[in-house]
Amino acid sequence: MNIIRSTRTVGAVLLALLACACSQPRLASLVPFGQPKPQAGAPLSGQRAAFASVDVYKDDVAALIMRYNGAHTFSGKLPPMLPAIVVLRITVDRDGRMSDVVVQRSRDSEASKVALASMKRTGSLPRPFNLASGPGRSLTFSETFLFNADYRFQLRTLAPIQTAD
Repeated sequence: MNIIRSTRTVGAVLLALLACACSQPRLASLVPFGQPKPQAGAPLSGQRAAFASVDVYKDDVAALIMRYNGAHTFSGKLPPMLPAIVVLRITVDRDGRMSDVVVQRSRDSEASKVALASMKRTGSLPRPFNLASGPGRSLTFSETFLFNADYRFQLRTLAPIQTAD
Protein backbone atom coordinates (compact mmCIF):
# COMPACT_ATOMS: atom_id res chain seq x y z
CA MET A 1 0.00 0.00 0.00
CA ASN A 2 2.78 2.46 0.93
CA ILE A 3 4.69 1.56 -2.25
CA ILE A 4 1.64 2.40 -4.36
CA ARG A 5 1.22 5.78 -2.60
CA SER A 6 4.93 6.51 -3.01
CA THR A 7 4.80 5.64 -6.70
CA ARG A 8 1.75 7.86 -7.21
CA THR A 9 3.40 10.72 -5.31
CA VAL A 10 6.63 10.44 -7.31
CA GLY A 11 4.60 10.26 -10.53
CA ALA A 12 2.62 13.36 -9.60
CA VAL A 13 5.77 15.29 -8.72
CA LEU A 14 7.44 14.27 -12.00
CA LEU A 15 4.34 15.26 -13.96
CA ALA A 16 4.26 18.67 -12.24
CA LEU A 17 7.97 19.23 -12.95
CA LEU A 18 7.47 18.28 -16.59
CA ALA A 19 4.56 20.70 -16.90
CA CYS A 20 6.67 23.51 -15.42
CA ALA A 21 9.57 22.73 -17.73
CA CYS A 22 7.28 22.89 -20.77
CA SER A 23 5.61 26.16 -19.87
CA GLN A 24 6.65 29.14 -21.94
CA PRO A 25 7.70 32.44 -20.35
CA ARG A 26 5.52 35.47 -20.94
CA LEU A 27 6.78 38.17 -23.28
CA ALA A 28 6.60 40.66 -20.40
CA SER A 29 9.56 38.88 -18.85
CA LEU A 30 11.43 38.69 -22.16
CA VAL A 31 11.20 42.31 -23.35
CA PRO A 32 13.00 44.72 -21.01
CA PHE A 33 11.08 47.81 -19.95
CA GLY A 34 12.05 50.86 -22.01
CA GLN A 35 13.20 48.82 -25.00
CA PRO A 36 12.74 50.81 -28.22
CA LYS A 37 9.63 49.92 -30.19
CA PRO A 38 10.34 47.16 -32.66
CA GLN A 39 10.16 47.99 -36.36
CA ALA A 40 7.71 46.03 -38.49
CA GLY A 41 9.14 42.63 -39.30
CA ALA A 42 12.02 42.95 -36.81
CA PRO A 43 12.26 40.14 -34.27
CA LEU A 44 11.33 41.06 -30.72
CA SER A 45 13.87 40.46 -27.98
CA GLY A 46 13.23 36.97 -26.65
CA GLN A 47 10.76 36.20 -29.45
CA ARG A 48 9.45 32.64 -29.37
CA ALA A 49 10.14 30.42 -32.34
CA ALA A 50 6.59 29.04 -32.10
CA PHE A 51 3.46 29.50 -29.98
CA ALA A 52 1.69 26.65 -28.23
CA SER A 53 -1.72 28.23 -28.95
CA VAL A 54 -3.50 31.44 -29.86
CA ASP A 55 -4.06 32.03 -26.13
CA VAL A 56 -0.30 31.99 -25.49
CA TYR A 57 0.16 34.42 -28.39
CA LYS A 58 -2.57 36.70 -26.98
CA ASP A 59 -0.79 36.72 -23.59
CA ASP A 60 2.37 38.01 -25.28
CA VAL A 61 0.46 40.58 -27.34
CA ALA A 62 -1.43 41.84 -24.27
CA ALA A 63 1.82 42.20 -22.29
CA LEU A 64 3.33 44.19 -25.15
CA ILE A 65 0.27 46.47 -25.43
CA MET A 66 0.39 47.15 -21.69
CA ARG A 67 4.15 47.83 -21.83
CA TYR A 68 3.83 50.52 -24.52
CA ASN A 69 0.69 52.11 -23.07
CA GLY A 70 1.48 52.40 -19.37
CA ALA A 71 0.14 55.96 -19.13
CA HIS A 72 -3.24 54.74 -20.39
CA THR A 73 -3.68 51.66 -18.21
CA PHE A 74 -4.69 50.89 -14.65
CA SER A 75 -3.88 47.91 -12.48
CA GLY A 76 -5.56 46.13 -9.64
CA LYS A 77 -9.14 45.11 -9.18
CA LEU A 78 -11.63 45.97 -11.91
CA PRO A 79 -14.48 48.27 -10.90
CA PRO A 80 -17.81 46.48 -10.32
CA MET A 81 -19.39 48.41 -13.20
CA LEU A 82 -17.16 49.01 -16.20
CA PRO A 83 -18.06 52.33 -17.87
CA ALA A 84 -16.81 51.12 -21.27
CA ILE A 85 -15.80 47.88 -22.94
CA VAL A 86 -14.21 47.81 -26.39
CA VAL A 87 -13.52 44.67 -28.40
CA LEU A 88 -10.96 45.03 -31.20
CA ARG A 89 -10.52 42.52 -34.01
CA ILE A 90 -6.82 42.46 -34.84
CA THR A 91 -5.26 40.87 -37.90
CA VAL A 92 -1.49 40.44 -37.89
CA ASP A 93 0.64 39.09 -40.73
CA ARG A 94 3.29 36.46 -40.17
CA ASP A 95 5.92 39.19 -39.70
CA GLY A 96 4.05 40.82 -36.81
CA ARG A 97 2.64 43.78 -38.75
CA MET A 98 -0.94 44.67 -37.96
CA SER A 99 -2.74 44.62 -41.29
CA ASP A 100 -6.16 45.41 -39.86
CA VAL A 101 -7.48 46.66 -36.52
CA VAL A 102 -11.25 47.13 -36.34
CA VAL A 103 -13.63 47.98 -33.51
CA GLN A 104 -15.75 44.86 -33.29
CA ARG A 105 -17.91 46.03 -30.37
CA SER A 106 -18.22 49.29 -28.47
CA ARG A 107 -20.83 51.69 -27.18
CA ASP A 108 -18.36 54.47 -26.36
CA SER A 109 -16.58 56.28 -29.19
CA GLU A 110 -13.98 57.86 -26.85
CA ALA A 111 -13.02 54.49 -25.42
CA SER A 112 -12.80 53.11 -28.98
CA LYS A 113 -10.37 55.91 -29.88
CA VAL A 114 -8.20 55.11 -26.84
CA ALA A 115 -8.13 51.39 -27.74
CA LEU A 116 -7.22 52.06 -31.38
CA ALA A 117 -4.55 54.59 -30.39
CA SER A 118 -3.03 52.05 -27.99
CA MET A 119 -2.59 49.60 -30.85
CA LYS A 120 -0.92 52.27 -32.94
CA ARG A 121 1.47 53.14 -30.09
CA THR A 122 2.35 49.47 -29.68
CA GLY A 123 3.70 49.14 -33.22
CA SER A 124 4.66 45.65 -34.34
CA LEU A 125 3.41 42.60 -32.52
CA PRO A 126 5.21 39.31 -31.95
CA ARG A 127 5.51 37.19 -35.08
CA PRO A 128 2.80 34.50 -35.02
CA PHE A 129 4.93 32.12 -37.14
CA ASN A 130 3.13 28.84 -36.64
CA LEU A 131 -0.32 30.39 -36.05
CA ALA A 132 -0.54 32.50 -39.23
CA SER A 133 -2.63 30.76 -41.86
CA GLY A 134 -4.86 31.38 -44.81
CA PRO A 135 -4.38 33.79 -47.71
CA GLY A 136 -1.44 36.06 -47.04
CA ARG A 137 -0.56 33.98 -43.93
CA SER A 138 -2.21 36.03 -41.18
CA LEU A 139 -3.76 35.55 -37.76
CA THR A 140 -6.98 37.27 -36.66
CA PHE A 141 -7.98 37.42 -33.00
CA SER A 142 -9.92 39.67 -30.64
CA GLU A 143 -8.78 41.61 -27.58
CA THR A 144 -11.12 43.22 -25.07
CA PHE A 145 -10.26 46.56 -23.45
CA LEU A 146 -11.90 47.08 -20.05
CA PHE A 147 -12.12 50.77 -19.11
CA ASN A 148 -12.49 52.55 -15.79
CA ALA A 149 -14.13 55.98 -15.38
CA ASP A 150 -10.83 57.75 -16.26
CA TYR A 151 -10.64 56.02 -19.67
CA ARG A 152 -7.70 53.92 -18.54
CA PHE A 153 -7.83 50.27 -19.49
CA GLN A 154 -6.89 46.74 -18.60
CA LEU A 155 -6.87 43.97 -21.18
CA ARG A 156 -9.21 41.04 -20.63
CA THR A 157 -6.43 38.61 -21.48
CA LEU A 158 -4.40 39.79 -18.46
CA ALA A 159 -7.12 41.13 -16.14
CA PRO A 160 -7.52 39.46 -12.75
CA ILE A 161 -10.53 37.24 -12.24
CA GLN A 162 -13.40 39.16 -10.67
CA THR A 163 -14.72 37.79 -7.42
CA ALA A 164 -17.80 38.85 -5.50
CA ASP A 165 -16.98 40.58 -2.22
